Amino acid sequence: MKSLKKKLESSFSDIKINITDDSRITVNIKKDAVVSILNFLKNLGYEHLALISCIDWIEENEFELVYILSAYMEKDQEYNEKEKKTILVKTRISREESKFITVINIFENAEPYERELHELFGINFEGHPRLTPLFLERDYKIPPFRKDFDTRKYVKDVFDKIPSIEERKK
Repeated sequence: MKSLKKKLESSFSDIKINITDDSRITVNIKKDAVVSILNFLKNLGYEHLALISCIDWIEENEFELVYILSAYMEKDQEYNEKEKKTILVKTRISREESKFITVINIFENAEPYERELHELFGINFEGHPRLTPLFLERDYKIPPFRKDFDTRKYVKDVFDKIPSIEERKK
């Protein structure tokens, strides 16, 4: 882990690295460097994008994007040191201008994750070929995973309009 930390620190400026245990390293970096660091890590053998996630820091008016990377197993029966590591690459973007560049050209499997984050948080991934819905059947004024989405109001507005069984019988 320490050798990976040194490689990252010597290659990128304005980077914060936290090693939480022998298997996890968290890299906090400015959004302008995310594509470069993802390419760098992929070239080091961390070729598996396990997930892209999002945290809504509403009080700070930011979203935190989290890219989770690991290495594929080279042998069927045992893990090597690199394969035991999980790397979290984190960056923050504005909630109000919630846009970021797609990373599909680095990790093809980013496509559904970016669609999901677009649909549930309203993040626009520039360069993404099709930000179409994956899960939701309706349009929402505020994407439903944002902290300012009022679930109770939504349920009342949508489901109170549905007549009860007794009303339907009349």
